[in-house]
Amino acid sequence: MKMTIYSCETHINHALDVFVAREGEFPIMELLSDDKKLSTSCTYCEEAALYIVANK
Repeated sequence: MKMTIYSCETHINHALDVFVAREGEFPIMELLSDDKKLSTSCTYCEEAALYIVANK
């Protein structure tokens, strides 16, 4: 099962910690494309997401 977390600048460290704790491996972390930034909010707050943290 693929785990995906969307994160703003404020929550990126938390997102990485949660991912490693749940999955037991380091994720890929990528910047969202400009069109995705407009429509995607952070998993942890209402801010616009800047990053996607997911399985390799």
